[in-house]
Amino acid sequence: MYLVKTPFFIRWLYPTLCWRIPEKEKIIYLSFDDGPHPIATPFVLNLLRQYQAKASFFCIGKNVLAEPEIYNRILAEGHCVGNHTQHHTNGWKTSTDKYLKDTELAAQCIKSNLFRPPYGRIKHSQIAAVKATLNNQNQSTQLASAKIIMWDVLSGDFDQSLSPIKCAEQVIKFTKKGSIVVFHDSAKAFDRLSYALPKVLAHFSDLGYQFKALPQ
Repeated sequence: MYLVKTPFFIRWLYPTLCWRIPEKEKIIYLSFDDGPHPIATPFVLNLLRQYQAKASFFCIGKNVLAEPEIYNRILAEGHCVGNHTQHHTNGWKTSTDKYLKDTELAAQCIKSNLFRPPYGRIKHSQIAAVKATLNNQNQSTQLASAKIIMWDVLSGDFDQSLSPIKCAEQVIKFTKKGSIVVFHDSAKAFDRLSYALPKVLAHFSDLGYQFKALPQ
């Protein structure tokens, strides 16, 4: 079970996390989890370039090590990256100590002040610890204070029972100014991603929206 639109009560339970960006302008913040992937990530990058769009990629450390050229392309083309742990670790099922070690391991190859918990699952006890860990590692690179980034629109592209058409419709229906939207540049999501992302980019571009990377 998952919610396409993050309800207020969940945001209220986790007020220190970033769920959306207050915007008066027509700006949308697309984000992509779980890459880099040898097929899905280049597809996304090519499409973003076509629309002159920027986005945020929350990368898994082991995937960065497996696909360094694609990771460097993400950075070279002006997108931002974020830490998504080394092994896509579920915070609810992991002790804080082990969770931090996995985050630290990913931070060795992902230099960023942005963090997104895999599955969106993080314990209250892990929030401050993750921020402190990243801030400590980022001191030498002069990055801004760590931010834990969530979302207000979840595309559901990982849901193999969801049709590609429905995936696109859901994102278009719920996305507003300042929305942080999650897609996945992964093999599991690719059938829905490859249909829905072009539709979303075309729809909102026609309405005069811009697509930007999350502020760091």
